[in-house]
Amino acid sequence: LQATCISLMRHLVFKRKILKQDGSMKKEIHKVLIANRGVPAVRIMHTCRDRKIATTAVYSTPDRLAHHVYMADSAVHIGDAPPAKSYLNMERIIEAAHASKSDAIHPGWGFLSENPQFAQAVIDEGFIWVGPPPEVIKVLGDKIQAKKIAQSASVPIIPGISPVKDVKDIKEWMDKNAITFPIIIKAAAGGGGKGMVRVDSKRELVNAFNQAQSEALKSFGDTRVMVEKYIEHGRHIEVQIVADVYGNVIHLFERECTLQRRHQKIIEEAPSPSLRDDLRREICFAAVRLMREVKYVSAGTVEFIFDAPNKKFYFLEVNTRLQVEHGITELITGLDIVGMMLDIAMGKELHVKQSDIRPNRWALEVRLNAENPKNFSPSFGRITRLLVPQGPGVRIASGVYEGADIPPYYDSLIMLLITAGVDRDDAIRVMDRALGRNLRVEGVKTLAPLLLAIIRHPAFIAGEFSTYFIEAHMDELIAAFRYNYSEDEVLKIANYVAEISALGPQKWM
Repeated sequence: LQATCISLMRHLVFKRKILKQDGSMKKEIHKVLIANRGVPAVRIMHTCRDRKIATTAVYSTPDRLAHHVYMADSAVHIGDAPPAKSYLNMERIIEAAHASKSDAIHPGWGFLSENPQFAQAVIDEGFIWVGPPPEVIKVLGDKIQAKKIAQSASVPIIPGISPVKDVKDIKEWMDKNAITFPIIIKAAAGGGGKGMVRVDSKRELVNAFNQAQSEALKSFGDTRVMVEKYIEHGRHIEVQIVADVYGNVIHLFERECTLQRRHQKIIEEAPSPSLRDDLRREICFAAVRLMREVKYVSAGTVEFIFDAPNKKFYFLEVNTRLQVEHGITELITGLDIVGMMLDIAMGKELHVKQSDIRPNRWALEVRLNAENPKNFSPSFGRITRLLVPQGPGVRIASGVYEGADIPPYYDSLIMLLITAGVDRDDAIRVMDRALGRNLRVEGVKTLAPLLLAIIRHPAFIAGEFSTYFIEAHMDELIAAFRYNYSEDEVLKIANYVAEISALGPQKWM
């Protein structure tokens, strides 16, 4: 009873704060708690600083000296290293919002950003949720339900079957509809490339089905899976949507996110080099129809797979959050998507119309992950040296600084490098300069050599690639790496010193 009374009092105080003199409801945000870390937290803080909105950071024990903690106006410790004890701990985050006297909570991307229970808990506690309504997050987070909504909005969907109980269901569906391999098994809940297994033959079906279910349970706590025809030579196109509470829904055009490793994007660009203008209009307005159908509010992204040889596109899923690659859309449109999310959360109407959105540049983004570029294994430790690219046409979204530690508990993304130019060739040229001449990271390995090899590859430059590009060209890309890591050279020297110390002078000396 006491807890109920306290919660009710908080809610009444919150309502009184946002009640305008004319009796209507208007929410005001003076302080935002960012329920995230690293790159997304720092990115949101930049917009809040522009708006003169104070920020609160939350941090786990190993993140006590992290970049986002320094950036914030206040910071609250929320638990130990494992995400379940910190960045996924809803109660601790909400307690931190109360303790810091925050008005709103922005989830960024990852962690709790697409968790409807967290969104509802934030609202129930009297805070402003900077994101779509919880019920919308819930229905679109279920791939099976999302496909039904797409169908009702006349958006093309990939031939598939859902839900799938066992391998027998898959075989019967393939026989009945004359579906040929390859197919792909997907987790019905969640996204981010997790719980997805490609199947190329009948003998792989049982193991692939079990693997997909296991990954789905581990990542999302839900064993349900669905099966779709795998689109070979497919290209990944996504449309940025922004919608307000008054029913205004606009698109900010599309992004190409085809270059992926392990179903996770590492290079994105806007606009897409794959689409003609007529297809561009069609895919963008299909995304708007879908979001209107579900009464979407805030920023979100509708993802499609584009069958390039046949010039057809199919609905994949909706990301009900700020996307990692939103920065390239901001560069080509001149808009601040985080700022638009804050305005919408405060009940403001969109300040732009569809006819106002006129992209006039080309932008390219690469994800700099702390990983071994030869096999994508995580690389953790301390960044002993960091030189960040600068110069015309470069935008950096960093979650680290020189001397920062990269802990082994979280996503390996440490920086987003974004470049812009008057056209695609110009944007690639600037990215080549940023990656090849102006970037230096020591102490940990990064994907920089791989990223540089990709943007210099003739097929990429020509715009001829698919989601399978990296796997198909991996050996060739590795062979194109331009330099060795300094720590590898140091290890060689250490081995020489150890050999001389143990065995005395050698013949090669």
